[in-house]
Amino acid sequence: MVTKTQLANMGLFDAKVPRYTSYPTAPHFNPSVGPRDFESWISEIKPDSAISLYVHVPFCRRLCWFCACRTQGTQSDSPVQAYLETLKTELALLKSRLPSGVKLSRLHWGGGTPTLLTAPMMADLAGTISDVAGFAENYEFSVEIDPNEIDGPRLDTLAAAGMNRASIGVQDFHEEIQKTIGREQSFEITRDAVVEIRARGVHSLNADILFGLPDQSNARITESVQKLLALAPDRVALYGYAHVPWMAKRQQMIPSDKLPTPEERLRLFETARKLFLWDNYVEIGIDHFATAEDGLSVAQRNGTLRRNFQGYTDDPAEVLIGVGASSISRFPQGYAQNAPATSAHTSAIREGHFSVARGHVFTPEDKMRSRMIEMLMCDFKINTREILRDYDISQDELYKMFEETNEAFDGLLKISGAGLTIPVKARPLTRMIARAFDAYDLSKAGHSSAI
Repeated sequence: MVTKTQLANMGLFDAKVPRYTSYPTAPHFNPSVGPRDFESWISEIKPDSAISLYVHVPFCRRLCWFCACRTQGTQSDSPVQAYLETLKTELALLKSRLPSGVKLSRLHWGGGTPTLLTAPMMADLAGTISDVAGFAENYEFSVEIDPNEIDGPRLDTLAAAGMNRASIGVQDFHEEIQKTIGREQSFEITRDAVVEIRARGVHSLNADILFGLPDQSNARITESVQKLLALAPDRVALYGYAHVPWMAKRQQMIPSDKLPTPEERLRLFETARKLFLWDNYVEIGIDHFATAEDGLSVAQRNGTLRRNFQGYTDDPAEVLIGVGASSISRFPQGYAQNAPATSAHTSAIREGHFSVARGHVFTPEDKMRSRMIEMLMCDFKINTREILRDYDISQDELYKMFEETNEAFDGLLKISGAGLTIPVKARPLTRMIARAFDAYDLSKAGHSSAI
């Protein structure tokens, strides 16, 4: 590990940089991409190919203060039912445009809280999706599950629909921290949900846990990680809490003076990281851990690990289509994002067209830089052979980029004939190093702490 003084001198504790779940990042999307582009890109999907589908449910029974997702609170099922009807109409519209024989490589229900749907609503949505496209061989159907908002009938419905991976948000198990971030969820409730999920034959389990929360200490995160390990998740995302109250107004409920310093955030991350490694989890990229048999570990070993809006993935599909308000789709041609507001999205669908409000058309340079950044985020190295083979850049130009980046980071990186590599000791700087390959103006967008 590079010393904290070196990290500080290179700006790790002050920098605000993207998480690079896309390139360019969403703040650089623009309104030049609309429904016609979206439909054109759908028409270019190859018949009988596999795609991924993301379904966004932007409702929660409670609004957790730490969350920066686009969600809205509701205590009634009526707006949820109305939204479901919009989703069904949108899915029918998608079906009418998709080429024949398309299958689903991945299906993910996210939010919000998709498990606030009643069991009949879930069955209705799952049936509509299966009418659009069936599952491909070796598919994965994952659902974000709130342990406070799930029961037997809903789990039965999801299992019957083919769910084979569940994702549970933990954040932290300490009661005081939970109250401070507006997310009360006991270990017992979480444990019981996991037991019920696995009792239905769903054996693949994801879990999210946060570091950098208010009042979090090494002792507290140690206790939370150990409790999480007792549940034996297959895959864990160890995310840094992003405090962006200027973007997510509800985060104003969280006292900023209780947040750990950047130096303390690094210690919290390292404490949790060591616990996962001691429990024989494989380190995946900058913030994920998985069992050796999990798909992410296999993909990392095979060199097929990828990064998208859900974080790290082993999804082989080139196309990801997002349905629902604010959802983002990814095509080989570019990104397309639906209208963020539920009302605007619903109006567009009712008028018989998709609600795409903005996006980005890839340039050849975008594609090259995107792949270079993805390589760094996934494998901590840029493969010279692949870049020269697949993109229009000379070896001299590529190595000039490598040298300039290495100089900016005090020569910590390794440059060889194989490419550019981030040594283990410099990996805390990965997002900053990736930023060096980003051609867009970072000052136009607010991002989270580099650590």
